[in-house]
Amino acid sequence: MTTTDPHALTGAYALHALDGREAAAFERHLAGCDACGQEVAEFRATTARLALASTVRTPPAMRDQVLRRVTTVRQTPPGAAPPQRVRRGVRRGGGPVRWALAASVAAAVAFGATAVWQYERAEDARLRAAQTQRQAEALAEVLAAPDARSRSARMAGGAGTLVVSPGRDRAVFVATGMSLPPRGKVYQLWFADGEEMRSAGLMDPGRGSQTVLMRGPVGGASDVGITVEPAGGSKQPTSEPVALLDMPA
Repeated sequence: MTTTDPHALTGAYALHALDGREAAAFERHLAGCDACGQEVAEFRATTARLALASTVRTPPAMRDQVLRRVTTVRQTPPGAAPPQRVRRGVRRGGGPVRWALAASVAAAVAFGATAVWQYERAEDARLRAAQTQRQAEALAEVLAAPDARSRSARMAGGAGTLVVSPGRDRAVFVATGMSLPPRGKVYQLWFADGEEMRSAGLMDPGRGSQTVLMRGPVGGASDVGITVEPAGGSKQPTSEPVALLDMPA
């Protein structure tokens, strides 16, 4: 530190930015200075609230940045003559150093918040990639299963193929050149268990050709239907099926 005025060290002390010798000297001053004690308490309360915004450790260089910032501003100790015009509600003692330190703390919090956001984005991407990988593996297992059977039909301006593996109790639907559903609508797949219809997942409304791993086990389904439903799907079909496929023998 380049300053020897202990009144200007309240913020640095609250942020643990003083080395051992400086901290010991300031604590001796603090024992007899109520004004500095009040400022230290305020700084600690403020930094505690700011710390709630981020749990990311600040970079090692942040201490040096804070100390450099402090030495570049004019520091006014308590008791100095106030400026002629003071805005209502602004504390007069130690103003410049308070704002410099506050700016440094805010920069540290912003850095931490950015790091958290970047980490969360990377974690989301990793989870999506893992999910895509698992779906691709499940699709390959059904399509390559020794007991896989298929049935195809023309539908919605294109063609659809149902592939079922009884051994794995899973089914895959392959769409080729199907017309896109109306805006705000989606194709929904269904297993027909006798009179009961069980949702087997949604197709991508923006693609006419796609391969879909149908949701849930095949069970005792007798056939598969495709209906046009509101975006997000329905609990039960709300329209006549655009296609019906018997389970392949």
